[in-house]
Amino acid sequence: MKLTTFTSFGKISISKRAISKVAAVSVLECVGVVGLVSQRSFFKGNALTTAHKGVVVTILENDNMKIDVYVIMRHCGVSASAVAESIRQSVKYSVERFAGMIVKNVIVHIVDVRI
Repeated sequence: MKLTTFTSFGKISISKRAISKVAAVSVLECVGVVGLVSQRSFFKGNALTTAHKGVVVTILENDNMKIDVYVIMRHCGVSASAVAESIRQSVKYSVERFAGMIVKNVIVHIVDVRI
């Protein structure tokens, strides 16, 4: 399914996969993140080579979206809540700037912590 919005230039459609890739790149740039994990390997804790599979985009009404991110964090002397907040802000900013649509909320699921 695609996200569609209308602007003064016309209709714009963006696939969920494109949005999840933008979100994945912004997550991987955050300090303290080792990698992303897909929902299917949630209990196995395996890091992925295709990063976008650790991001789930859900379409809400009025061109809004919710993004779930499944991450493996590294213990780097910073609290997990601070890293999660950094991830939330980074994903929200990157996706809103890329898609021109509102991200209602970003939920960060910490699957594993590596030392």
